[in-house]
Amino acid sequence: MKNILPYAFVLVFLFSCADDPKKPENIKPVLVTVSKVTSGNTAAFITASGKIESENSAEISTRMMGYVHKIHVKTGQQVKKGQLLVSINNADLQAKKAQAEAGVLQATASYNNAKKDYDRFVNLFQQQSASQKELDDKTARFEMAKAGLESAKQMKNEVVAQFTYANITAPFSGVITQTFVKDGDMATPGMPLISMEGMSKMQVAAMVSEEDISNIKKGMNAAVLIKSLNKEMTGKVSEVSQSAKNTGGQYLVKISLDKMDAEIRSGMFVNVQFPLTHQTDNKQTIKILVPENALVRQGQLTGIYTVGNDNTAILRWLRVGNVYGNQMEVLSGLSVGETYIISSEGKLYNGVKIRIQ
Repeated sequence: MKNILPYAFVLVFLFSCADDPKKPENIKPVLVTVSKVTSGNTAAFITASGKIESENSAEISTRMMGYVHKIHVKTGQQVKKGQLLVSINNADLQAKKAQAEAGVLQATASYNNAKKDYDRFVNLFQQQSASQKELDDKTARFEMAKAGLESAKQMKNEVVAQFTYANITAPFSGVITQTFVKDGDMATPGMPLISMEGMSKMQVAAMVSEEDISNIKKGMNAAVLIKSLNKEMTGKVSEVSQSAKNTGGQYLVKISLDKMDAEIRSGMFVNVQFPLTHQTDNKQTIKILVPENALVRQGQLTGIYTVGNDNTAILRWLRVGNVYGNQMEVLSGLSVGETYIISSEGKLYNGVKIRIQ
């Protein structure tokens, strides 16, 4: 047993000296594509953030109080103009309508009777068989009956008009975005029941700073980059707000999109670029731009992998600025001439060996 132990220690020592497959020098380098940082004059334009919204939207409510009898639509459902959306219990309106119709019948009978008396006394007066006082009395009675009939008809029209608030229809064609009530709920005047948006025409609502708003004019072109779809569209400025009182120093600008796309949905966030026709000195600055897909984001931090000594990947944290199409402006952290990694065929991490293709 004593003779075996020295040989065991020798074997352990030999294995410990063998190459460790997990050592960094034995890891296969990651194949990467690189580019050099360049700079130049970018086209002069103003950038702003915003979101897509429908040009036609509404929150539908009612003017009457009553229990919701039935909701005829669901969220996401497409509806046509005039389609029934909500029915409110209208038993009291039915009773009022019956009363109004009875009032019209009663007023009609009184009117017909008064008209016959009036016509009779007109003939008698012409034959000098009735006095002026008698004719005046019949004329007044006839006018009162005529006014009573008109009042009864208008009362009926008022009740009939209220039925439009009991059976609520779509004011335009579009899609239901939200229902605020369910069957059996109490509807009150002014309370939103359903919200809907028209899908035929979309626009962008963007907020522009006070430094740039003087350069935005109605009718000017704008480029709209939809972040989630990575798609760029064009449009024209349709509205420019003249006040920032309720928007915290930002001015609301609306851009009508030139064409529609089936993938576009209301609420999507966008970046908007307003090209300037008259370039000013403060817009003609030298900018460092890198592709957005080369950036690394960790929480609130934004970085990029650069090429370090001995062909290693070095993560560099950056301070970034505006987005220009599919490129991001780098304010600090990179210098002109430095090499950065655009893409890789393996996982990158700080210090990993790389091989430039």
